[in-house]
Amino acid sequence: MSPAVSLTCSSQKFTNNRLYSNCLDLPTLSSYLHFTYISSNSTLSVAFFSTASNSSGWISWAINPTDTGMAGSQALVAYKESGVAKLKTFDISSYSSVVQKNLKFEVWDMSAESDTDGTLRIFAKIKVPSDLAAKGTVNQVWQVGPGVGTNGVLDRHDFAPANLQAKATLDLKSGVSINAGDSRTKEKNIHGILNVVSWGILFPVGVIIARYVRTLESADPAWFYLHVFCQLSAYAIGVAGWGTGIKLGSESKGVQYAGHRNIGIALFSLATVQIFALFLRPKKDHKYRFYWNLYHHGFGYCIIILGIINVFKGFDILRPGKHWKRFYIIVIAALGGITVLLEAITWVVVLKRKSNKSTKPYDGHNNGQGRP
Repeated sequence: MSPAVSLTCSSQKFTNNRLYSNCLDLPTLSSYLHFTYISSNSTLSVAFFSTASNSSGWISWAINPTDTGMAGSQALVAYKESGVAKLKTFDISSYSSVVQKNLKFEVWDMSAESDTDGTLRIFAKIKVPSDLAAKGTVNQVWQVGPGVGTNGVLDRHDFAPANLQAKATLDLKSGVSINAGDSRTKEKNIHGILNVVSWGILFPVGVIIARYVRTLESADPAWFYLHVFCQLSAYAIGVAGWGTGIKLGSESKGVQYAGHRNIGIALFSLATVQIFALFLRPKKDHKYRFYWNLYHHGFGYCIIILGIINVFKGFDILRPGKHWKRFYIIVIAALGGITVLLEAITWVVVLKRKSNKSTKPYDGHNNGQGRP
């Protein structure tokens, strides 16, 4: 066994005295791979263990000759048919085209087994294509699905993080599997953090500053510059988050989160108009200033609402630890509480200011009459 052997996969037993040089606990979907690679003839012998999502479900192990994802992969798929484990080959040219057919490389000694606990096993020998053999690595992809239709069509698997991260680069010589999802998970986390900070926190803080700090006469014009700084910072961070989202989307062919994406596009568009409108801001006494205020305030509140909604949609997609979502809820609740408190204080200040202006003391002149 190689140094990569773990206690879990090394404890698994085989029928027919099968032996493999390497075994790996794959990082997602409770799956395991045993393999032996003979470089002299480029033969890869594999045994893949996994558990289908239900009693009628399927499991799959595949090699993708050209990419790291499922699209374009050549797959071995096992499922139970009339209580008997069957093994089929599928050419997955795209997420919308999963066709049962011979693979693009030679495969033999194929078989499948099942256990009473739901575990399915795939066994096969593969002739590794010459270009991959020269590199010494192959892109492996594994998956589990809910069932198989009567016409042999595989039911669509889940798109949870565990499913989307079920891919890695397999080093045939060292027996090491490099998780292809690590860098992608990091990109998703960066995307999430940038958008939470920008759309979910900084933009609301900027609006709070504009609405409430400006009521303090001593804060003019400092409140304006603070508001602009906060919103420009939020926009810059938001653009970075939006850009990472575009990159992630382009790399996730067949995986779409339409609602999250569309709200993101709307946020970027509204915020861009807001930023450019800053340069068209009329003076206070200009006849169009009233209409500019209506538009500016309306767009601002739309950005806040859509931003918070999209942050929660992002949590549902990424599914980070529950403490992250709870932390954000606490932050938003705190901002909401501050807003309610400042709203009450602002009304008191404004009403008191108006009262003071309308009830000036009698000085013998301001009533329009002369001295007696």
